[in-house]
Amino acid sequence: MAKWKEGDLVRVISREVTDEDRKKNRYFEHMAGLKGTIENVYSDLEIAVRVEPESMSKITRDVHTTATQRMKDKFLESLPQEQKRNLSEAELDFKAQYVLLVQESDLEKA
Repeated sequence: MAKWKEGDLVRVISREVTDEDRKKNRYFEHMAGLKGTIENVYSDLEIAVRVEPESMSKITRDVHTTATQRMKDKFLESLPQEQKRNLSEAELDFKAQYVLLVQESDLEKA
């Protein structure tokens, strides 16, 4: 039986990054301590975690905010004026999700 399921609140553990991690892009220093909700469990080596922005470092949060704003700007620039007027407030203020693929062994309950 799987240890984790969708909706579980988790935290990425803090540990040393190995050469194997770097080769397979599985764990990096900036992931340590991030909290979030499991979105999907693909396997023991691939669990999608939607990260809570409050758990990000200031630098990561700033990069995420800037990237989200650029996506919004690009989206709005691509629309004709008439379509822009028909967008709802929620559509104009969408939030980009920050999702990481994490191995099961790198997670703990939050």
